[in-house]
Amino acid sequence: MAMKSYQSHAELLLKDYLLADPLIPYTSIIGGIFACKMVYDLTNLFSSVYFKSYSNLTKLQRIEWNNRAISTFHAVLITMMSLYFVFCSDLFSDQHHAGLITFRSSALSTFALGVSVGYFIADLAMIIWFYPSLGGMEYVIHHFLSMIAVAYSMLTGEGQLYTYMVLISETTTPGVNLRWYLDTAGMKRSKAYIFNGVVIFFAWFVARILLFVYLFYHVFLHRYQIKQMHSFGQLLALVVPVALFVMNLIWFWKIFKGMKKTLAKRQ
Repeated sequence: MAMKSYQSHAELLLKDYLLADPLIPYTSIIGGIFACKMVYDLTNLFSSVYFKSYSNLTKLQRIEWNNRAISTFHAVLITMMSLYFVFCSDLFSDQHHAGLITFRSSALSTFALGVSVGYFIADLAMIIWFYPSLGGMEYVIHHFLSMIAVAYSMLTGEGQLYTYMVLISETTTPGVNLRWYLDTAGMKRSKAYIFNGVVIFFAWFVARILLFVYLFYHVFLHRYQIKQMHSFGQLLALVVPVALFVMNLIWFWKIFKGMKKTLAKRQ
């Protein structure tokens, strides 16, 4: 009876969630897109004034320079929100709340996910428009899967905990972008470039390997609660993290080989 009650609750949540707070999802998405545009323009203005090398870049390099500022801004914002909801907030705590963890959400958690959806829409549009200058097919797949999963979690309120766990992996983005900036500025042989590479290696291992292993363990412990989600939600909760984890492993291997090659040259 309890399981049927929760299942009925899930169905009502899917049908009526948008009607309950209709402005939160849409305003947050629009706000996220607007924030991306604002960061892009401010980066272009700031860089042209304070970085002499910026004017010497090609048009596509300047576009990528500004685009990476957008992804850095999003990464810092969503990482802070994700760490708060996963480790600090009581929203997803098994000890402080009754009911299924897979159906918990709040106005703030939904709004933050909407901002992230706005970013993925804007960034994916730029990647496709300038394809393949801003990233190959792996970036298109990564952003598309992320956008669908985050949007579903935002609109339905399902599985927001696991969405935030995955989004913690964005903590590696500022380091990756800084590496590109150093390379573009001709500082590939500097100590800062070497140090940045080492930091990326360990941050990637923690945020994109170990954390995903913990996510899979958490999903296993709460598998009966996940079964109460809508079938599409279950698919996203199980398939998307696995797909992203495989991509993370491939990129991690490339990072390891690159760091090993760079350190060998230094010796």
